[in-house]
Amino acid sequence: MARIKARNTKPEVLLRKALFSLGLRYRLHDKRLPGTPDLIFPKYRAAVFIHGCFWHGHDCKLFVVPSTNTGFWLEKIGENRSRDEHAVSALAALGWRVMTVWECALRGTGKWPMSELTDRIARWLGSRRKTGEIQSR
Repeated sequence: MARIKARNTKPEVLLRKALFSLGLRYRLHDKRLPGTPDLIFPKYRAAVFIHGCFWHGHDCKLFVVPSTNTGFWLEKIGENRSRDEHAVSALAALGWRVMTVWECALRGTGKWPMSELTDRIARWLGSRRKTGEIQSR
């Protein structure tokens, strides 16, 4: 597990490049904020998390419970989910808006076209909605 990257994953870099090409400017992995969001948009006071479906236990085709050491994995994924919920509520308490983009929205059979995905994120940034979530179609 030491080789698993927490930052600069393929889905994250892909989305970052697309958002940057739209002219949206962001900061990466701000440790001063709860949960260390993948992207923050200070201008909009918004944070974006890009979650891997396996590591965060998303209910989609990309998440499969391992057949070996199942108890360990279910506990680990449960802790990740709990940590995610705490980070979102802590960010909301600080006045930040939070968007979660799931890995299945970026890859697999249900992925969104990148232009539609970035358009949804840009519209959310310009809105007043407190939270948002993008998952596979």
